[in-house]
Amino acid sequence: MGHSGATLLVGSCEPFSGKSALVMGLVQQLRDKGQSLRYGKPLATSIEQQTSGETLIDDDVRFVGEIFDLPPSALLPSLTSSTPEPTKKQLATGSLVAPEQALEQLRGVLGVGEGITLLEAAGSLNEGLLFGLSLPQLAHGLQAPVLLAHAWEDAGSVEPLLQAKALLGDQLLGVVLNNVEPDQITALRAELSPALQALGLPLYGLLPRSPLLRSVTVGELVQRLRAEMLCCRERKDLLVETLSIGAMNVNSAMEVFRQQRNMAVVTGADRTDIQLAALEASTQCLILTGAGDPLPQLVSRAQELDVPLLKVEHDTLATVAVIEKAFGHVRLHEAVKATYAARMVAEHCDFAALFSRLGLA
Repeated sequence: MGHSGATLLVGSCEPFSGKSALVMGLVQQLRDKGQSLRYGKPLATSIEQQTSGETLIDDDVRFVGEIFDLPPSALLPSLTSSTPEPTKKQLATGSLVAPEQALEQLRGVLGVGEGITLLEAAGSLNEGLLFGLSLPQLAHGLQAPVLLAHAWEDAGSVEPLLQAKALLGDQLLGVVLNNVEPDQITALRAELSPALQALGLPLYGLLPRSPLLRSVTVGELVQRLRAEMLCCRERKDLLVETLSIGAMNVNSAMEVFRQQRNMAVVTGADRTDIQLAALEASTQCLILTGAGDPLPQLVSRAQELDVPLLKVEHDTLATVAVIEKAFGHVRLHEAVKATYAARMVAEHCDFAALFSRLGLA
């Protein structure tokens, strides 16, 4: 295989399944064991921090390196990225990258290394096929075991796992289920674990649904909404966990606001009553839609309370759709989320059998 340590592939059947949280937890536990560790994404999916000419390293890999203080030699470069430009270029050739060619390149990147090499696959079972770097191609080519992160809704959620089992065969070591309602964890563990084991899908943990991990920063909302920030530009790192729409009368709105925490409130630019009420609640940012400018006293009150005020061109419905899509679909690039994810994995997963399979004490 080219290097003398063990390799573990972390993948998912579908995008946004909690793979990043699982990686954070694994890195933390391997570090705690004093295990030497390397981490990389053969197919980069996020390269916003990349400057031209330098080695291609995925943003997630950089972030994990910073958070866990990994040496530069522990961060493995990617072979290519699934961003539009390289994808378009490869598609234009009318051919796929042969898996053997991709694997030969990857072995060159892996070289000789001790300890554990953690490789994160792309977001689904088929992503990366164009480049010979899909999860099944990596698993079979490297003869590497796979741990899957998978979002759980109900019994029907097992179907993609069965498809993964059919594609990965014995390379699939097991799964960690994510996004589980906290009050269902104990019952699900008792029912699911034996059933999944019988299907060849050992269960290593159930992670509860977390508003914090699904949260989005004000800065991310500014970017996605192409919003104008009217005040508190230095507060872009505030985390938004919930969304409220101020379209009702002010008394009903206050009732809703009291029940929410760390919210973004979306309301019309003309609804000063709702806007002022929202500023007094657990509001992380106030988003104004439609024509017209906010009253100067609203802007100064928002400044006093340190609540970012955003103005968008979209109407309320379009704004809400953009925000809802953002929840749970953003990367764990905040230290508070990374620390929380690692702690949650430590609390809810037991990797003793997995580490034993990898030859770790």
